[in-house]
Amino acid sequence: MSNTESVYSSDLAGVVVGETAISDVQGEAGVLSYRGIDINDLVDASFLHVAWLVVFGEWPTGREQSAIKSFMCRHATLTDREQDLLKQVNRELHPMLMLQGMVPLLELPTEATLGRGLDAEQGLCIAAKISSLIAAHYRLGQNKSILEPTPGKLRHENFLTMFHGRAPSREQVRMLDAAQILQMEHSFNAGTFAGRVCASTLAPIQSSISASIGTLFGQLHGGADQAALEMAMAIGSPDKADAYVKDCLANKVKIMGMGHREYRTVDPRAKILKPMAGELCQDEESKNLLATLVAVEEACQREFGAKGKEIWANVEFYKGAVFHSLGIPTHYFTAMFAQARVYGYIAHFLEFRPQNKLIRPRALYNGTPPQSDKSAA
Repeated sequence: MSNTESVYSSDLAGVVVGETAISDVQGEAGVLSYRGIDINDLVDASFLHVAWLVVFGEWPTGREQSAIKSFMCRHATLTDREQDLLKQVNRELHPMLMLQGMVPLLELPTEATLGRGLDAEQGLCIAAKISSLIAAHYRLGQNKSILEPTPGKLRHENFLTMFHGRAPSREQVRMLDAAQILQMEHSFNAGTFAGRVCASTLAPIQSSISASIGTLFGQLHGGADQAALEMAMAIGSPDKADAYVKDCLANKVKIMGMGHREYRTVDPRAKILKPMAGELCQDEESKNLLATLVAVEEACQREFGAKGKEIWANVEFYKGAVFHSLGIPTHYFTAMFAQARVYGYIAHFLEFRPQNKLIRPRALYNGTPPQSDKSAA
């Protein structure tokens, strides 16, 4: 096909729009890798070390490990002006809208200290502050004071402490590390592509990340985790799952968290997260919610199997159960997603910017001139 011929695809399905060395989604095989390393080999690694790998394409040296830990903790502290801005935000505003609005207003470094360029450091500074914004917005909504990170603590240990006001267990930190590693990056998903489109205009990194966060909010993208657990809450118990699924399919209602645009087999992230949820969900409410989700997945598989089709839960489906067991309210689930996926957004910005080209697709015009109303003359 020549360069002058047009390709029409309303959703860009199957259309290659760029190259990346950051992550590889092999949908038919059910494989996900970051920088050529299978996700199964990364899930138990240090969260910040994997973040460095995703952003820069190599493992951090010993000096860099120390530098990134210090950098992230130092920049996680919200300045007085940032706290004042956040306090002006409606306490009832959805955390994703808060993040999308606050990210471009953050105070960012003006000089590079990590030796990786200013764009990278500004992106990592945003990543550090997103965790604090989420925790602070939650605490303000609870009429509680904003807590600052403690130097020397692990990243997610700090976050859970700032969020709840009490130190988490080692197991809770390990589970959150793993869950966030699993959703750190996923190639040209809608949010990442939106960020690349924004970056292509030569907008700054904070604008690109804000555009990505706004896109992630949708139920057909990152918002599926909130929708899936709220679905389980509405169903109430595992014995009601079968009737719920039958009713949804009869009325053509989408079951949130079931199936994935890319994977034609089990989502490799869900394969890891499902047993993890079983380990973490130990109280009665969490056990019931998890059992309900499992029953929904099994009912879906029976119904689709009867038609000769396969369907599997995606990462959002069981992720909500993990977050719920960590004491995170459902409307904060997608913000937790953004807290992890921001490293992928940074990586794509850094990868795309050196060979930047404005992304400008064509539209197929199908309009017609309005008919004149001669009777009005």
